[in-house]
Amino acid sequence: MKPSVNQTPGMSSIHCIHCGRDNASGMRACQYCGKALAAVKKERGLRRLIMKSIMRILLLTLVLLFLGYASLITTSDPIPFDQQRQVAKAIEIIEKRGFSKEAFVLGRLVRYRSTDNWWNRHNGHESAYAATNFPFEVVTLYPQFFDDSVDDVERAAILLHESYHLFGYGEPGAFEGTWKDRIQLGWTKEHYNNTAVWISVTESTVRWAPQLFTCGDDGKSDCTERR
Repeated sequence: MKPSVNQTPGMSSIHCIHCGRDNASGMRACQYCGKALAAVKKERGLRRLIMKSIMRILLLTLVLLFLGYASLITTSDPIPFDQQRQVAKAIEIIEKRGFSKEAFVLGRLVRYRSTDNWWNRHNGHESAYAATNFPFEVVTLYPQFFDDSVDDVERAAILLHESYHLFGYGEPGAFEGTWKDRIQLGWTKEHYNNTAVWISVTESTVRWAPQLFTCGDDGKSDCTERR
């Protein structure tokens, strides 16, 4: 039978996390279970320090992300109501054609803007239909998104491309993915091959995803076309 430890009132003690009992201050091993008290104390202190550091980093990251997001929103203008309806129709097509995950992000998480924010203005951009700020889920729709597209399906194709950026893909992945998805979306060569959007996206896809155009006898045909 192990003797009990008598504590003088006001005297500090060391709690053993293994057996749950208190030991007199200054003891190196628990009198009840034999575990090293000093090692346990140091280990707990190190874990606490690491957790505090992680929490500080996470908090700082969240603050910076919020400030970055707020700056993108405050330095740009929202799209007007009539354009919001066109965007909603395009997203509806995306969802009906089986792209539910993409439709959810585009419809629920994205803030659509009609003018460039400070970051877009700083970086500049080539002639584009839209621009996405990842990971802030901010999408800027330029006038040609509405003016050059002939219907909701073409606008859906552009938004589907932007959804790839919203998931972190760069231009190669976004063009390759959208080109492969176009048939399921209903944006096909048979109906859209003469539109400005089709011609522009085709040229950009050849540039960013040339591996999709290495089929046929000439080695330059579209590998995604059904034969």
